[in-house]
Amino acid sequence: MNAAPDGPPRPQRGDELELSIDSLAFGGEGIARLGDGGYVVFVAGAIPGDRVRAVVHKRKRSYAHARTLEVLEPSPERIAPTADHPGVAWQVMPYERQLEVKAAQVEEALRRIGKLDGFVMEPIVPALEEWRYRNKLEYSFGGGENGEELVCGFHAPAGGNRVTAMEDCLLASERGNLARRVALEWARGEGLVAWERGGRGERGRRERDERTGPAADGRARLRNLVVREGRSAGKLQVRIVTTDGELEAGALAQALSKALGDELSGVLWTRSRSLAETTQGGQTELVWGDGELPERLGELDLRISAEAFFQTNTEMAELLYGIVVEYAALEGWERVYDLYSGIGTIALTLAPRAGELWGIELIEPAVADAIAAAQRNEITNVHFFAGDTRLALPELLERAGRPDLLVVDPPRAGLSKKVVRRIIEASPKRIVYVSCNPTTLAPNAAELVEGGWVLRKVRPVDMFPQTHHIECVALFERV
Repeated sequence: MNAAPDGPPRPQRGDELELSIDSLAFGGEGIARLGDGGYVVFVAGAIPGDRVRAVVHKRKRSYAHARTLEVLEPSPERIAPTADHPGVAWQVMPYERQLEVKAAQVEEALRRIGKLDGFVMEPIVPALEEWRYRNKLEYSFGGGENGEELVCGFHAPAGGNRVTAMEDCLLASERGNLARRVALEWARGEGLVAWERGGRGERGRRERDERTGPAADGRARLRNLVVREGRSAGKLQVRIVTTDGELEAGALAQALSKALGDELSGVLWTRSRSLAETTQGGQTELVWGDGELPERLGELDLRISAEAFFQTNTEMAELLYGIVVEYAALEGWERVYDLYSGIGTIALTLAPRAGELWGIELIEPAVADAIAAAQRNEITNVHFFAGDTRLALPELLERAGRPDLLVVDPPRAGLSKKVVRRIIEASPKRIVYVSCNPTTLAPNAAELVEGGWVLRKVRPVDMFPQTHHIECVALFERV
């Protein structure tokens, strides 16, 4: 372990440390400090009050990241885990404590990062279900611990590169787990293998062809299995993602249909040449059934295409959008803009309560889904078009006029400064901001306050129990 010039010890990659955890970071890792200088180590798999043995897998000048190898002295708050699952690190805290931490982190981000005050911090909305709440799971294929038997599960915690086997994913429904098991057993019976994941930095066409091409026998290598569920109808959509190569995808569909019967909506096959660990992109074909998954969200009848974004907790999405409706406080005459409108779920929820509604979305297939949903639900006062918000918002202002209400539901990275400037130029009377990351909401909120709005209230919503993720809705009103 080296010492920094100003004193605090700086661990090296691979060092094993004994650490005492005193708090939780926004990303869900425990926080420990070394030496008098307080060199920070973020520790995956640890909670406040734990004393752990951890291995460093990443280091910077002022902080390092480590993963827990052993809990030496458990926190008084620590409880026994329910699920053997690498993605639910907070399951070792009582659910009530999870809610307290999440609510506190939202408020802390707004006050410390955004330097905001005077807003009402409303009580967090707890999840309706603590387990089996996800409507979409993206599993990875891998070689397991011995590198030989094909497994279908999730990546190991921070710093690990292998895929851990999964017997029963407690975030998925029973039918969703059945679909995964059937697909895995079919793939094992076919003698298929997983593709080889590599580290960062691979370059060149030859390397790409070797990594994303077929196995030696010409058959595709397995990358991912995406299982999506329409919760209202109990229907499943299964998509297998592979490298290039041959695949008897029809036989997979037959095995799934035999096991799931009427609960299977459709089977799709995506061939991807990406070196990134992603299920997006590539060439997707419908193998069997329907290419769109039926779902209901409140009063809306939806059809979700394979790669479209949809909130992964259907029941809590209804509560989340209910808060948007409440904060919007529409009277029926207003002009509403919905930025990053996706497949139109927020816009279509608000449209019957507004005079007119305009949605902007960059992804053209999502815009097509939104238009089709509006037609299916006989909503006629909503208009969707494809465009980059940064460029499209000024055009929309010229075409439709200034909005009375602007709703925005951006990605985790939040709004860029240019988009914030465009919103300020649009000058809506009220802004409803739906955030999945309080650390990016906070600076955006500060920019909007500086631009002439007041942050009135914020309400966190727990969409993802047992994890650190938290959604919230914020209301801004122009001074």
